[in-house]
Amino acid sequence: MSTLISFLGKGQNSSYRTANYRFEDGSTYETNYIGLALADKIKPSRLVLLGTAGSMWDVFFAGEADNDADQWIELSEAVQAQSVHAAQLKPFEEFLQDKLGIPVECVLIPFAKDTAEQIAILSQLADLLQPRERITLDVTHGFRHLPMLALVAARFLQTIKKVQVDHIYYGALEMNDVDSKLTPVLTLDGLLQMLDWVDALSSFDHNGDYAVFSKLLTQQGLEQSDAQLLEKASFFERTNNAPNAKQSLGTIFKKLKTVDTPIFTLFKPQLLDRVTWIKAENRGLCEQQLAKKYLHQRDYLRATIYAQEGMISKRTHDCKEDTNNYDARLAHQEILKQNDDFRLFTNLRNALVHGLGGSAKKDVQRILSSEQAIKDSLRDRFENLLD
Repeated sequence: MSTLISFLGKGQNSSYRTANYRFEDGSTYETNYIGLALADKIKPSRLVLLGTAGSMWDVFFAGEADNDADQWIELSEAVQAQSVHAAQLKPFEEFLQDKLGIPVECVLIPFAKDTAEQIAILSQLADLLQPRERITLDVTHGFRHLPMLALVAARFLQTIKKVQVDHIYYGALEMNDVDSKLTPVLTLDGLLQMLDWVDALSSFDHNGDYAVFSKLLTQQGLEQSDAQLLEKASFFERTNNAPNAKQSLGTIFKKLKTVDTPIFTLFKPQLLDRVTWIKAENRGLCEQQLAKKYLHQRDYLRATIYAQEGMISKRTHDCKEDTNNYDARLAHQEILKQNDDFRLFTNLRNALVHGLGGSAKKDVQRILSSEQAIKDSLRDRFENLLD
């Protein structure tokens, strides 16, 4: 099911200005209300009109309701008094349904003048829509602050109703071309895509999962098979396989050199800044940077594991041996067991995996007495031991 949601405003001189709207595909529609043009163009399953008690409902139906002149006059007077109520809209709702051949709902909303009224509008929209419904938003008319609310509404509905926002349209009357007399219809879909990137960066900073960027990069033109390397990298990193994670990330970032869309250009530095660990010269330095990353993300078990493995890798590398050779690593692990910090990491790792028992070392009990204690302990040791 697809629904077109269109906001109504006050208009100028008690009327909406007639415009010849031009869409990006070159098609044009001459109308004083772009919602009707959109309904004809995108063929939604349903039209929802949102307006306040003072919106220009009467102008919207002017000249179209000769058989209901008394009701139109009553509605016009209510618009002037900003006292329109739902019962007055019912006849014209039915008229539009007959005209367009689709269900139409005329919904009164508050003026969105404060947080309570803004929340009320979001709740109304949530009640109107079914889960996973497809919607298109028209923010041409209405108060100047409503497009901002519509953007919030789009993200809100995507989250709680899992709706798919196909497009956000704005008929830019103020950009009317003097020569052609055409008014461009702008698509504001990119705003939602930018919010998707902001959400993805926030999510990654919280949990370190590269997979949140996979779908976004596919939308920017990256091949699906290449984008899936991010999911592989995340899997390898979360299973403590830094070498394979680094290889997957290195491969995809070579591919990203060909992606130059405006949105990716904006967010590319932010993405690259979050994977600088792959530029480290050897496995030990990579693992040590990952230890710091997971400490920042409050994943204390992975932080401890990568710190310990980083010590093994560094010693193996310093001895000019293969850091990926299991026997070499095992030998250096045995030597490191004599190191106080390495032993602490081992005890802490065991306690984080198995829980604190009666035999837990006192220093481990102290470190695990509070989150701040483990943060301070790991941070101090990372500063002294790593890099």
